[in-house]
Amino acid sequence: MTWFRSTSPLLVLTALLLLIIGLALAGPGLYLLALGGTWYYAAAGLLTLVSAGLIGAGRRSGLWVYALMLLMTVIWAVSRVGLDGWRLLPPIAFPAGIGLWVFGPWVAGRLSSATRRTSLNATVYAGMGGCLLLFALMFTFGWTITASRYTQVSPFPERMIAHNAVGAEAEQKDDWQFYGGAPSGQRFSPLTQITARNAASLEPAWSFHTGDMPLPGENTRGREFSFEATPIKIGDKLFFCTPHRDVVALDATTGKQIWKYRAQGNMSKNTYQACRGVSYYDASASVEAGAPCVHRVISTVSGSPPTLIALDAETGRLCPGFGQNGVVDLQQNMGPMPPGFHFITSPPMVMNDRIMLSGWVFDNQTVDEPSGVIRAFDARTGALSWAWDLGHTPANRPLKPDEVFTRGTPNGWGVYTADPALNLVYVPLGIATPDYFGGKRRDFDDRFGSSLVALDMTTGEEKWHFHTTHHDLWDFDIPVGPSLIDLPDSQGNTVPALVQTTKQGELFVLDRRTGKPFYRVEEKNVPQGNIPGERYAPTQPFSVDMPNLRTHPLDTDWLWGATPFDQMACKIQFHKLRYDGLYTPPSLEGSIGFPAFDGVADWYGASVDPQTGVLYVNTTFIPFLMKLVPQGKALREGLYKPWKGWGHRYPEPDFIYNPQHGLPYGAIIKSWLGIFGAPCIAPPWGETQAIDLVTRKVIWHRPIGTTKNVGHTGEPRMPIGLPTGIFSMGGTVNTASRLIFMGATADQGFRVIDGRNGKILYEREMNAGANATPLTYMGRDGRQYIVIAVGGHGGLQTRNGDEVVAFALPEHQGAQP
Repeated sequence: MTWFRSTSPLLVLTALLLLIIGLALAGPGLYLLALGGTWYYAAAGLLTLVSAGLIGAGRRSGLWVYALMLLMTVIWAVSRVGLDGWRLLPPIAFPAGIGLWVFGPWVAGRLSSATRRTSLNATVYAGMGGCLLLFALMFTFGWTITASRYTQVSPFPERMIAHNAVGAEAEQKDDWQFYGGAPSGQRFSPLTQITARNAASLEPAWSFHTGDMPLPGENTRGREFSFEATPIKIGDKLFFCTPHRDVVALDATTGKQIWKYRAQGNMSKNTYQACRGVSYYDASASVEAGAPCVHRVISTVSGSPPTLIALDAETGRLCPGFGQNGVVDLQQNMGPMPPGFHFITSPPMVMNDRIMLSGWVFDNQTVDEPSGVIRAFDARTGALSWAWDLGHTPANRPLKPDEVFTRGTPNGWGVYTADPALNLVYVPLGIATPDYFGGKRRDFDDRFGSSLVALDMTTGEEKWHFHTTHHDLWDFDIPVGPSLIDLPDSQGNTVPALVQTTKQGELFVLDRRTGKPFYRVEEKNVPQGNIPGERYAPTQPFSVDMPNLRTHPLDTDWLWGATPFDQMACKIQFHKLRYDGLYTPPSLEGSIGFPAFDGVADWYGASVDPQTGVLYVNTTFIPFLMKLVPQGKALREGLYKPWKGWGHRYPEPDFIYNPQHGLPYGAIIKSWLGIFGAPCIAPPWGETQAIDLVTRKVIWHRPIGTTKNVGHTGEPRMPIGLPTGIFSMGGTVNTASRLIFMGATADQGFRVIDGRNGKILYEREMNAGANATPLTYMGRDGRQYIVIAVGGHGGLQTRNGDEVVAFALPEHQGAQP
């Protein structure tokens, strides 16, 4: 053949490389063009093929054709995305990297030399220099665009709308008695020792290792081991739970262990090994002073069966007067409950002598799953006080003999918040499982699914409920209770309100006494589906007076990838899949969910400054793919195994396959990633935002986090940190000095942010993922401490660890006289 007449093996290998690249671009590129997509990939592939042929024939003109392809790439990319360096990376970085070889002395040097020997000449310098310049410009523009996205939209408010947090009695005692500080869930502290001026001086003050690490198989096949706990502080002690449900008491100032309760029970079938926190009960009104268990730590154990336990806060021993020797069996009256099908991940709400909880159920496996019943137990004895069961009328009526709680009802798995003055607890409800096909849901399932419910803590009587999603087909359950805040109305009156974050990015602000919208909510038409047997809500509620937390809608110019190949693959999928924006329903051909079940904001919710009326929240932007598969087809293809029902061993499927046994369709749900594992959407992938709840305006928003340490468990991780903004799991805490403390990001960072303007004042890379919400308090040494769990998150696949880490100012700087 004359095509490879060159005697240089390097030229032959270069031609073969370009041939493969050209074919990989041209073939799929032509298919994309036929689908109505861009012409670019086909054109780039054809030019690369021509370059391959000419270089293989030993012709210098092959260099000019490759240079033309690069020039065309730059012009096309800039015309589509401007000078956004991170969006320029997929089309330009790979061909520019190949260009460093093509224009190197071993290829271009030979072809542009009269002797056809390796040489350095003007062609080499120009070609390699041009490719290096492209890299320099991409990264320069990337950093520049990151800075430009750090945006101060509105001024930080100077006004004060309140002086104390709602239900701040615990905070006034310098305790952090609830997951969110006070029962209001504001995650606010009045402490001011750490300020914008001295935050850069923070240092680790102590750390504690729990010894609780993932067991084999607990971070594979969609199983998740996550250290999500936020400790509570009572007096001089911290109390928290580990993923395997050990309960630990530490000295709040030194971090030294006081006691540890080792949980019992088989947890091996649990999809999630996670525990977000424990609760506290002061039994001094009913227990004699000096007797055991005057002060109690309330927790749950996720074994089989799941249990509720009360521990003596002084010794860590089970309280004998509570339940059966300190333990309440939560399987009572629940019917069939195979291991792993029901347990509790969030701390119970303890208020007014009641312990209230619901729990997590194994989503999307089958109809007739364990009940989502909300139950309250007497905090003194452990006896059942009431149960709120959607299938009963009234919902809080006592069970009849041999009756079980209604199967498959919406559950409340997230952290609860409460208003002690109103004696109301606010329960964020999920969906009647399975999630992605609702054709067989009952009336009461749809009436209460994905709604916020206010219950009387003493009786379990419903006071009101508010729907955030109608007939939910997206797993847009409410993942956390609202933050309570008192807001001024248009007449200047103070109204007890709440703000509810949602997975879909809406912020609903309601009167917490009545559940009526404090700011307008409108029903808007949403996309409809065509699955036989399904029904679709024609409208969904939108909080039209509030900014939403979503980013831009998807379009082809926002599609991304690590290389042009996976970016092109994402574009092909985009043209083949259904995407009609928010509330695109699941379909047989496949739909893009954006946001999806991980949401814009998940179980960590927001923190609220009650003094200024400012809300802070971490947001994540990752699309998911949703596809319904007829049951017969799914079983034939082996997506999951058949199941004969309760009483038979359950064949647990891989995480992305949702059997939905008992329904006509299973579902495949997975992150939308390119063929090399990069997201199909361009950065930023995560932000932190500040929103004024009085003016209803965004104050600032900024990308948060870098690509450093991002990767999969057991695989190499990104060694460098590009400031793209990264996905997160974990919440914020804010203080009266207008600071925000957070971990959360997938890059394993801990940060302090100026709440007034979003500037990062302090950041530190941790040994593992700090994917929890911190707390802050004053130690007995006069120093303000910020404490966070550093143990990783199975969903984000951050590194696992077993640390609890405390930060403080240096002793000479932080201690108060």
